[in-house]
Amino acid sequence: MNNGLKIVTIGGGSSYTPELMQGFIKRYETLPVREIWLVDIPEGEEKLNIVGALAQRMWDASPYDVKVHLTLNRREALKDADFVTTQFRVGLLNARIKDERIPLSYGQIGQETNGAGGIFKALRTIPVIMDIVRDMKELCPDAWLINFTNPSGMITESVIRRAGFEKCIGLCNGPITVMKEEPEMLGGKQEDYSWRFAGLNHFHYHRVWDRQGNEVTSEILRLMSEDDRTNMANVHDVAYLSDQLDAMNCIPFSYHRYYYLYEEMLQHQIEDYGKGTTRAENVKKVEDELFELYKDPALHEMPELLMKRGGAYYSDAACETIHNIYRNTGSLMVVNTKNRGAVSCLPYDSIVEISSLINAKGASPLVWGDFEPSERGWLQIMKAMEECVIEAAVTGDYGMLVKAFQINPLIRHGHGAKEMMDEMLVANEKYLPQFAEKIKELKEQGTVIHDEKVRQLCEQGL
Repeated sequence: MNNGLKIVTIGGGSSYTPELMQGFIKRYETLPVREIWLVDIPEGEEKLNIVGALAQRMWDASPYDVKVHLTLNRREALKDADFVTTQFRVGLLNARIKDERIPLSYGQIGQETNGAGGIFKALRTIPVIMDIVRDMKELCPDAWLINFTNPSGMITESVIRRAGFEKCIGLCNGPITVMKEEPEMLGGKQEDYSWRFAGLNHFHYHRVWDRQGNEVTSEILRLMSEDDRTNMANVHDVAYLSDQLDAMNCIPFSYHRYYYLYEEMLQHQIEDYGKGTTRAENVKKVEDELFELYKDPALHEMPELLMKRGGAYYSDAACETIHNIYRNTGSLMVVNTKNRGAVSCLPYDSIVEISSLINAKGASPLVWGDFEPSERGWLQIMKAMEECVIEAAVTGDYGMLVKAFQINPLIRHGHGAKEMMDEMLVANEKYLPQFAEKIKELKEQGTVIHDEKVRQLCEQGL
């Protein structure tokens, strides 16, 4: 590391890459980058070339001499890397369209990281991250893996617990958004408050204190009943039940709406689906606009439109994590890491999303302690579901996948849940080799894809 850092980004053709470059540029004086390698797959080569050219223009416009390398050869890039970041999407956005449209066609919630869609995103992604880790063990065993590929918690757990690669930290932009928005609700600034988070990725809770050490959690819960400004841009803004908030001693995350307010969230999605579109299709339009901007040879900075893509601050969080490890700062961040007893109701070595001190040794979680019964029960169900999903993804065990579907709170049974699962398996055949035999059997039994747009994507080999 003395001659500068080699950074490798898997999924380098992502629309998020300019934010990653911006994060490294603004930290260069304390985080000296020598070279950056952007890696992608043949299907993403065009976007890799476009965003890679913009990335090099961004560095050329800075005072720093950093070379951006583009490659489809992951192993070439990983050799002697210091840090590896992952931001890839198996199946690209077309796979997300399937994750949303198929459940909605059954009258069930279709969402990228929750419910049936989240399960299938994990099934596609976990085998790929395991392959990446095998390469890292051989080519850069001392490197840190900084993951912000979703579902981040399950991916991080697969890396650490199933692949046995301890030098891994998972990230989410949700807590960052919360800490940027909540102070405004209280009429203050971010530096006036401190936060403690604990739970699971996209299913965490938090508490807040002011500078004098007074807890203001209940005040925020009261304000949320009137106007919840912290809601994520990609989550439909339905008001939480005020009586429920009054009874809580910790603050739920935006994604809890899918669980606490299932019917209202489903109705909103069904309305959009009835209009012929989904969140995934809207995101695809924004991404197409972004890449048109990225093609402009005069552009040498991150465009404002990227903040509307969803997932803002992910890349900057990755840069900050790398900085804190490299500089051994001991700074406080919210990350996905080993529980180590910090959340008493979850397994000791399971991966949790929690406030942690970040230094050269990685993440040290701060003890949260006990949750009250309702929150404890939700977390235990969600963690059990995650464990079933990981097992199914690694082994291709169809029965384990059935169990994951049965325990997932967002999958309503008696509404064609098994038929929906089988259809999603067939629709994802290209990306689920571990289920090849079962998918062949399902097709022979006559399992078909009912959603017209999804069927067209599959016919096109997408």
